[in-house]
Amino acid sequence: MKLSDLGSRICIIGPSNSGKSTLANAILEKLNLKATHLDQLFHLADSDWQPRPYDEFITLHDKVINEDKWVIDGNYKKALPQRLSRATGLILLDIPTLLSLS
Repeated sequence: MKLSDLGSRICIIGPSNSGKSTLANAILEKLNLKATHLDQLFHLADSDWQPRPYDEFITLHDKVINEDKWVIDGNYKKALPQRLSRATGLILLDIPTLLSLS
């Protein structure tokens, strides 16, 4: 399989600290896609990781997934069904927890 086989809307999910954001950044360079890191949408900017109101997060999330081209990393399972319904490709990072803690 080639990276381009995943299409223009790629969803990356996996455990914390497994490399989702790093992979998303590498894919954006290769395929000229916009990368969205869900942690940055979920948390208020410059707030030391304070969550934004959930409805606001969903509004931002849905705006991104309705675009034509993207790579999105993060889990946030309550928003996963709508994200997967728009995705043309999925990458699941199946990494053992101990490895992601290194």
